[in-house]
Amino acid sequence: MASVLKIRRLATAEVKAAVALWWVTDLLKPWNDPQADAERALATPTSTILAGLLNDQLVATAMVGSDGHRGWVYYLAVSPGHQRCGFGSQMMAACEAWIEDLGIPKIQLMVRAENRATARFYRRIGYEVGEFIFLSKRLGQDEAED
Repeated sequence: MASVLKIRRLATAEVKAAVALWWVTDLLKPWNDPQADAERALATPTSTILAGLLNDQLVATAMVGSDGHRGWVYYLAVSPGHQRCGFGSQMMAACEAWIEDLGIPKIQLMVRAENRATARFYRRIGYEVGEFIFLSKRLGQDEAED
């Protein structure tokens, strides 16, 4: 039988542990500032970071937020020793509930193209590949840094 995580809002004092989890699960790129991302998410009522705890130990996270039209999920992470235990699905169910509680009817996320295992996970729990063109622009940086 799979263990059930205790899921709650991440405490500010736990941000460093969350960032460490994001590094160990290979979620970050050198241009990310995960500390700033976490602080922004925790500072507004339209976003948060959910903490998944097992025996009071942080083993999973998910950043969730809304732009008022859609919900978004970032930084879903499960510690390597606790993967394939259903914790990712539990965290995503908590994200979906959080977004639904805001009255938002759709939730989205992005997966890097090279991360096929993660894309398979999301498909298994009901997410579909959309027919979108994803565009982005880095702000406040030299264009040559791409």
